[in-house]
Amino acid sequence: MKFVDEFRDPAKAAVLLDAINSLVPALVRDDGRPIHIMEVCGGHTHSIFRYGVSNMLPAEIELVHGPGCPVCVLPMGRVDDCVAIAQTPGVIFTTFGDAMRVPGSKRSLMQAKAEGADVRMVYSPLDALAIARDNPGREVVFFGLGFETTMPSTAFTILQAEAERIGNFSLFCNHITIIPTIKAILDSPDLRIDGFLGPGHVSMVIGSRPYAFIANHYRRPLVVAGFEPLDILHSIWLVLKQMAEGRCEIENQYGRVAPTEGNAAALEAIARVYELREFFEWRGLGSIDHSGVRIRASYARYDAERKFAIPALHIADPKSCQCGEVLKGVIKPWQCKVFGAACTPEAPLGALMVSSEGACAAYYQYGDLAGLRAKRDADAA
Repeated sequence: MKFVDEFRDPAKAAVLLDAINSLVPALVRDDGRPIHIMEVCGGHTHSIFRYGVSNMLPAEIELVHGPGCPVCVLPMGRVDDCVAIAQTPGVIFTTFGDAMRVPGSKRSLMQAKAEGADVRMVYSPLDALAIARDNPGREVVFFGLGFETTMPSTAFTILQAEAERIGNFSLFCNHITIIPTIKAILDSPDLRIDGFLGPGHVSMVIGSRPYAFIANHYRRPLVVAGFEPLDILHSIWLVLKQMAEGRCEIENQYGRVAPTEGNAAALEAIARVYELREFFEWRGLGSIDHSGVRIRASYARYDAERKFAIPALHIADPKSCQCGEVLKGVIKPWQCKVFGAACTPEAPLGALMVSSEGACAAYYQYGDLAGLRAKRDADAA
């Protein structure tokens, strides 16, 4: 395949759907519980809703939305830390756009900007480094967040800053790791997941081998999936085929982009610049051991956590917000009591309604809001 329209071919989708439907009878449970497949990545969630994949599938298959949106799992206290740095005199705070409106306990970065802080949206950490190069009299901080997908770009930026001896640049590191996250989900007593669609972008960096424990120890199949509708349907079929054949393996449907062994140059840069934290706090999931990275001491001069005094407080989400339950796959976004009412993209209570990869934003943008609210109210009654 060479062109994107080949990954959106209705005739090919129909063939895959026939193959999926042919496997379902052998997998139906006596208690009637659906087959739960979790797509770990928020990019998959948006593709699923954009192309109506959920509506194509038989009723026996239910897709569960996982914690693979790095903006969504950022705890409120870390947003407060960003605001505190941004409000420091002489600081230019730079960030990706989808983090601008994530609410902290008092304000978001967008609100801090409106109050006078110099907060600027950039498209890459190298943009932030260019700002530092152009403003030698000011401290420029880049808000680094994301899974292994974005770790290499910030690592290479720090290495570039070192090579150019740019001393007024630093990174507020909030990078997180995918493997401990999936393990935390698998260790949950409420686990009702039968298989996984693995994150394609993360796997471009780390490859598919690190997921082996999911099949070997937890006996769940995982298929690394691409992001087009045929990618997702093909990956679902591969998961179901493993289940029907009694296999639990790690398969790579996204092999055209994600190599089995990962990206050696990217992994080398990550290992050189970062080290694992003992633990990191996640919105809705709590503290997870070794689930985040920090900048190594040898690059301390580029570490905003060492350069600036930050509150570093643990702030609980609003009681009405159920982002945590959604992130763990316990409830669907529309089952949250404030979804589409007190919580909207224009006035979000939780990060899942803000991020371009958030499950709540996907439901709000592509779902039948009136129908979802009616279903929620009927279930509550």
